[in-house]
Amino acid sequence: MKRTLIIIAVVIVIAAGAFFVVRNNANNKVGSEYRTEKIERGNLTATVGATGTVRSNQNALLSWQTTGTVEVVNVSVGDRVSEDLTLASLESTSLSQSIILAQADIVSAEKALTDLLQSGTAEAQARVDLRKADEVLETAQNYRDSLDEPYKYEKIVYTVINGSRVPTLKTVSVDEADDETKEEAEQDLALKQAQYDDALRAWERVADGVNEADVNAAQARVDAAQATLNPASLSAPFEGTVTQVDIMGGDQVSAGTLAFRVDDFSKLLVDVELSEIDINSVELGQLVSLSFDAILDKEYQGKVIEVGRIGKDVQGVINFTVTVELSDADDLVRPGMTAAVNIVVKEIENVLLIPNKAVRLVDGDRAIYLLKDDFPEMVEVRLGASADGMSVLVSDNIEEGAQVILNPPSEASFGDGPPGGRPGGN
Repeated sequence: MKRTLIIIAVVIVIAAGAFFVVRNNANNKVGSEYRTEKIERGNLTATVGATGTVRSNQNALLSWQTTGTVEVVNVSVGDRVSEDLTLASLESTSLSQSIILAQADIVSAEKALTDLLQSGTAEAQARVDLRKADEVLETAQNYRDSLDEPYKYEKIVYTVINGSRVPTLKTVSVDEADDETKEEAEQDLALKQAQYDDALRAWERVADGVNEADVNAAQARVDAAQATLNPASLSAPFEGTVTQVDIMGGDQVSAGTLAFRVDDFSKLLVDVELSEIDINSVELGQLVSLSFDAILDKEYQGKVIEVGRIGKDVQGVINFTVTVELSDADDLVRPGMTAAVNIVVKEIENVLLIPNKAVRLVDGDRAIYLLKDDFPEMVEVRLGASADGMSVLVSDNIEEGAQVILNPPSEASFGDGPPGGRPGGN
């Protein structure tokens, strides 16, 4: 019995010693094992990241639509071209008869259309000409009518007085003008009448303005001739840069033969694919930062100009296309390059921030461990947006300045990592 009591006493002593050792180790862990960080206020920029490919604003591959011999190529790779500039043409002798006839018809068709479109100006001019002709005719008519009426005029008459000629002003009365004067006046009146009649007919032709049916018919004639003529040449569809030339003078070509590629570099765009998880955070106009593996130590800026409305299934994942326009692209950025894109979806100021590495998942809830009285204390939290390794603390059960444990006890580490992987998480 005595031996048993001794054994029990030894066990108690050993247990007590172990208790104090464990307690002392826990107390000592504060300085040696627990790493902490103060919970502080700050600003957070929430972003959505993805990769995409640079492309030009628009591009066009130009191919011949008929058979013929290339007469001349007017451009080279790298040339800037304006819209509708002729890039190349085919020899007339190698073209079909219909195209040759269209070349002859296009000139007259365009002139007829121009005349019609200018008829408004013609009507105004005809109105002015008619008014002037009417005034001239009225003057001639009044003069001719006056010749049939008696009229008086004054003349100087000399009288001999005492051997000297003395001038005297005398009024002479005439019943009507002589026949020669009347005939000249009538000839002038007839001329003015003919001029007036011509002016009247000219005005009547254009008095009703442009006839829409006539204009449409003339335009249709031009379009038909142009459509027939188009295969004989290739023109730039928009202002841009020639990036590919596959023909040269003398080449025999047929319908479908590729000739040119033209790119519009006025804007450089990047298309990125975002998952359905992130797409609702993205809006038009949001700022974007871009970087390229091919361009070291340089960051570019841009903005969102288009957000896809319809998702695409890519290996079971629904993605939406978002288009970004570069704001400060230079010659280093080229179509086809891969870009790392970060879209700024939210700017949050003066909020409590928690390091993502301090967040654990405990029984399906997010939690952190605060250091209180030298011991870790688990606290459930609600988090908002996340970026750059930090998350916004939404819940109000934690004060600024609290010490959050970055490496909580192993028995509490049921999960690790960012709190959700999306802006505005909960």
